[in-house]
Amino acid sequence: MMRKEVPAESPEAYVAALSGWRRDIVETLRAASRAAGDPEARIKWGHIVCFSNGPVLLIRAEEARVLFGFWRGKRLRGIEPRLKAGGKYELATMEYREGDTVDMALAEKLVREAVRLNAEVGDPTKSS
Repeated sequence: MMRKEVPAESPEAYVAALSGWRRDIVETLRAASRAAGDPEARIKWGHIVCFSNGPVLLIRAEEARVLFGFWRGKRLRGIEPRLKAGGKYELATMEYREGDTVDMALAEKLVREAVRLNAEVGDPTKSS
């Protein structure tokens, strides 16, 4: 029987519920997000979503990977070619697996550019 997980009440609670390599990666991505302008983080769709003029990025820990995604990620592929397009809008995500390390400077650059794009182009969920 599958048990339905109760979503965390806050980004802090989400991180606190993790352990091991997934927690390390999520903490590092959160730190990069805060360092790059600190878009407002909240729990949406069961994981961390950061907002600045609409959704900017997501951080989602799964069993075997951590996803780091951007609503305007297709436009960020020049910075990080590992971003894989998929889903609605211009969503693109990259994944971290056990043993991977986060390049803080790169993560900050991606967040900063994603925030800038939302400021310039608008809420990605409201444009075509």
